[in-house]
Amino acid sequence: MRVLVLGGGGREHALCWALARAPSVDAVLCAPGNVGIAEVAELHDVDPTDTAMVRELAVRERVDLVVVGPEAPLVAGVTDSLQAADIPVFGPSSEAARIESSKVFAKEVMAAAGVPTARYWAGNDAESALAALRSFDPPYVVKADGLAAGKGVRICADEAAAGEALKELMVDQLVGAAGSTVLIEEFLEGPEVSVFGLCDGSDVMLLAPAQDFKRAHDGNAGPNTGGMGAYCPYPLDEATFDGLRDGVFRPVLAELAVRGAGYVGVLYAGLVLAPGGPEVLEFNARFGDPETQALLPRLASDLAEVLAACAAGRLAQVPAPRWDDHSAVTVVLTSGGYPGEYQTGQPINGLDEAAAVDGALVFHAGTRLDGDQVVTAGGRVLAVTGLAGTVGEARETAYAAADRIRFDGLQRRDDIAAAG
Repeated sequence: MRVLVLGGGGREHALCWALARAPSVDAVLCAPGNVGIAEVAELHDVDPTDTAMVRELAVRERVDLVVVGPEAPLVAGVTDSLQAADIPVFGPSSEAARIESSKVFAKEVMAAAGVPTARYWAGNDAESALAALRSFDPPYVVKADGLAAGKGVRICADEAAAGEALKELMVDQLVGAAGSTVLIEEFLEGPEVSVFGLCDGSDVMLLAPAQDFKRAHDGNAGPNTGGMGAYCPYPLDEATFDGLRDGVFRPVLAELAVRGAGYVGVLYAGLVLAPGGPEVLEFNARFGDPETQALLPRLASDLAEVLAACAAGRLAQVPAPRWDDHSAVTVVLTSGGYPGEYQTGQPINGLDEAAAVDGALVFHAGTRLDGDQVVTAGGRVLAVTGLAGTVGEARETAYAAADRIRFDGLQRRDDIAAAG
């Protein structure tokens, strides 16, 4: 089949890489892609949020399946547009994607479905939000309701800091309209784990659990980011993992279907392993980044076959995913200053040397070509994945490869999967 991937980040590079290896795939196309994706897919300069142009591209190129990477095209309705033209697509409708684009909507769905999650308050009045803080204990969790590129969540040690976070989101509008409505949540204590479910509207196939690292600096210090690294598999016990299917994923799919928003695509559950059992921290409507860069290199199944089955509503006909015996650790290299202000256009050296490390893969995120030179073009620049027999060995491989990459202002965490 001919598969079109929408997006141009590290997640999409990993998707294109995995699809290019799938026996059922004849060609991989990507819009718009990036420097690394160009090595495994045919690039098309089309904005993924331009639903008409995406539909035109899919028809012209006789695409058999469209796979949507980032959340913005989903919210823009690209799935709805493609389905109207009878083009198979792996990605939820704009209504179903509200599970990510509105945290309040996600909480309402969870409450109706009986899914365990943190107690919360939601509203769009700053004074009421400040008053609501008094019904919570520190640390305080303050979240923008809408999409904020991983920058809409604040964990605040005291009430003063929480009040400042509310002011920045609701009054100063630091993340734009996404912060007009906020949630204040009870802080959930316990390790976090990411579990992806591939959904066909009514059924779900769970992928191996992973853990990502959101804070910018070692020791989980600094501001939240889109993700600084990940490892897979996370050692989640079998009973807990199996319980997620009927305790979290299927109830949410059923509730969305009742609301007329049948869910086809990846449903990403960010979980906290609390003392009383897993609780849902958030849902995303797409593959996680950088978890995907650690997850897909371990997948031994044909990825396109599974995604196409989801799009056709026949997931039950596809066997359970097969995984190789390797562990994977991914380290993200960012521009200096990320997630705040940063410079781009910095020449990147050492890419070939890093890729030559045995067991290493280099996925491009924020890169572009300046003549023949690859340069930085975003906050998260590269994701370096190491594959080996154990998490510790995979970690050594990832950092050995990352050590070979150089650009001015390079930042990274040095403790990814250190306790894995």
